[in-house]
Amino acid sequence: MKPITALLLSLPALTAAIAQAADATATASYPTWDGKQETVRYATPDAGAALRSYTQSTTMTVREGGKQAISYAESAALPTVRSGNLAFDALFALAGAEMKLDSVSEIRDGSYNGGNAIPCDCFETGELWHYVWTRDLSYAAALGLGMLDPQRTRNSLAFKLAGYRDGVTAGAHAAGDGYQIVQDTGSGGSWPVSTDRVSWAFGADEALKALPPAERQAFAQQALHALRNTLDNDRIAIWDAADGLYNGEESFLDWREQSYAAWLPNELSYMATSKALSTNAAHYKALTLAAQLASEQGDAATAARYSGWAAALKTAINQRFWQADSGMYSSVTAGHFDGAALYKYDWLGQALAIITGIADQRQAASILAHYPHGPLGAPVIWPQQANTAVYHNRAMWPFVTAYGLKAAAIGGNVAVADAAYATLMRGAATNLSNMENLEWLSGQPMLDDGKLSGPVVNSRRQLWSVGGYLGMVVGSVFGVQTTNDGIAVRPFITARLRRETFAGSDAIALNQLTLRGKRIAVRVQLPAAVAGEGYYEVAAITLNGKPASAALAWDALGDDNSIEIRLGKLLPGQQTKRSVTARPLVQDAAVYAPAEPRIAKLERGAYGFPTLHIDGGVIGGAGDKAAGDAIVYNIYRNGQLVGPRISANMWSDRHAGKEGNACYAVEAVYTRSGNRSHHSMPACLNNGQEIAVSRAGWGAPSDTFAQAFKVDSAGDYALQIKYRNTAHQINLGISGGVKWASLKDGSGATVAGGVVQLPHSPANEGAKYSTPLRAALKPGSYTLQLEDFYNMSYMKNNATYSDAGGVRGPSNKFDIDAVRIMPTTKIKK
Repeated sequence: MKPITALLLSLPALTAAIAQAADATATASYPTWDGKQETVRYATPDAGAALRSYTQSTTMTVREGGKQAISYAESAALPTVRSGNLAFDALFALAGAEMKLDSVSEIRDGSYNGGNAIPCDCFETGELWHYVWTRDLSYAAALGLGMLDPQRTRNSLAFKLAGYRDGVTAGAHAAGDGYQIVQDTGSGGSWPVSTDRVSWAFGADEALKALPPAERQAFAQQALHALRNTLDNDRIAIWDAADGLYNGEESFLDWREQSYAAWLPNELSYMATSKALSTNAAHYKALTLAAQLASEQGDAATAARYSGWAAALKTAINQRFWQADSGMYSSVTAGHFDGAALYKYDWLGQALAIITGIADQRQAASILAHYPHGPLGAPVIWPQQANTAVYHNRAMWPFVTAYGLKAAAIGGNVAVADAAYATLMRGAATNLSNMENLEWLSGQPMLDDGKLSGPVVNSRRQLWSVGGYLGMVVGSVFGVQTTNDGIAVRPFITARLRRETFAGSDAIALNQLTLRGKRIAVRVQLPAAVAGEGYYEVAAITLNGKPASAALAWDALGDDNSIEIRLGKLLPGQQTKRSVTARPLVQDAAVYAPAEPRIAKLERGAYGFPTLHIDGGVIGGAGDKAAGDAIVYNIYRNGQLVGPRISANMWSDRHAGKEGNACYAVEAVYTRSGNRSHHSMPACLNNGQEIAVSRAGWGAPSDTFAQAFKVDSAGDYALQIKYRNTAHQINLGISGGVKWASLKDGSGATVAGGVVQLPHSPANEGAKYSTPLRAALKPGSYTLQLEDFYNMSYMKNNATYSDAGGVRGPSNKFDIDAVRIMPTTKIKK
């Protein structure tokens, strides 16, 4: 059997085995992880036709419901490619054909409108997903679809905007008139546990660049209206003034068990107070876009406010997430009572940090050099989670790879770009479609691994995969990108791409590209192939026969345009890429993290020192044992590392004071690979006092709640509601509890206020604690009051939703069992 290390990525996947002949056929062979070969064949009846038709077949077993051979054709409404490589031309045509299949006049989902069709000239999400989902659409649009069909993109983006339902108003502390971006159903009942609705801005930006001026103006006004309300309410509900970051779930990684600690799905208030790199990058994008639109529309004050928020957020992201010892940004922090930035990484978050400019040039180079790549491409998370099925875990997602390619081009990393090109082309070729995802070490659309088999779900013509492939060709290979002022031409063609994929031609052509009604043909003249590695600089550009720069203004373009690009010398670029490998069916410590431990007991031990009793908490103990690596523990107090590399299961904190409060969390570390687990659920020495309350089904807008209590000692405190919210499952719905909490002192003055969240909780478990309201208190009497805020069930888009918060009206109710008042720092006597 061929060792998998022999399959390190190069582009022979599409090229070295291609045998293109006069009869317009081509064959590509792909080595597999288990020492075999898969073969893909292409044919066209007339290679000289302006619009070709193709047949494509594969020996690889495709995902269920698919065929081993398909036919498709180029369209006059979309660009075509002529590269001298029939396979490359065909795969671009395949992506275009799948874009057309995803372009629909109506959408549907079983949870909306009784499962009946909803008229919408929109993009549906894929073969298995017939609805418009905010993040899928937005990332797909940003990668390529916003340029190629800005009107349909605009329609789809507008579908994800809504005001409050008729007769429904938000609480008094909500901002604006309610018209905002809708967060889809999600963890704990959607927003504000899931908070990546601002990813909408990535798609809106690309649509705005490509829309004709009159259409752009109308959409720009609509976009700013929605962005303003979204950003202002996110500032109220999820922005944390303590560190300047936004709370909430990682963007796109919304299957909690796949990428979070095993204990967290049943304790979602901790997810609600965690911070995610990707979601904060999306907020940065939304803020910068809103500032730009406000400036365009003559609102200098609003532009300045959002620009200021964006600049501060960029600083906060770099202060909190950047980990110099890993050379990357942490993907996520732990939630309240811990808060440490975890040694967990995701490729989308890293790429977005580069693309948005959050990362500087040095950081971008470091990220690209350090993010791990397997033999067939980059996984979406690192490290992998043991005893977890393939979906986000152990998977490559083409749209994320496409973002990695964009980041690699910005950073000039040739090795990472070549890996991305190979991943995207191989995936589309062998699967006869742009799939939702693939197992990362085998490249399979379905890997048989018993109960861990997957990807668990895998749709053909997944919208963001289609957008990613089209963007790879138009935006990266040919380098055509829209800007606010026109188009930029920045091809990123590597020596390997030239040597292997484009070996059969001295030029490649992109034909019948239409932008803002202007027809554009792009021809790239290629240098002679060489054996080295690097990327080619642009030596010269002409527009309609006249010398031009890489930035072409809209008014410089005529109705018909010919752009000629001549590539020049080979630049070395960056060649560093971290490569890792393992067998796909082995839980190897080289690529997996250990399971997170558990604090079985926290007490004051000998001499009053806080003492932790640690349970290895090996969720899949056999998996960790099979990994063949020793484990040590890192212990954190209030988010700071205080006990590194502890090998014992009991540890005393000899540097902690004997008074006050301290909260601890533990992570496991493989000694050989250094891969780290998620943190344990935090445990605190002083759990404070609880005041029993019995309020069932509380939370109607007119409901009132007030609980008095006394504080004997000055200090910082966390106030939480002990509650149950079983309106829906923990992974679904729009009915998470979202209320405004006010804390008043004995004179009636408000000393603290903010949104508290009471996410869906497991129906078979006891009461949970809400997110905390923090306050610095003096001794005295206080009253905690709750009043309404809003959740996604208040939005007009969800009036036809079939479950809680939908057709029966908004749902923002839960049972209240107690109020907890817990000190969070040393108490001042």
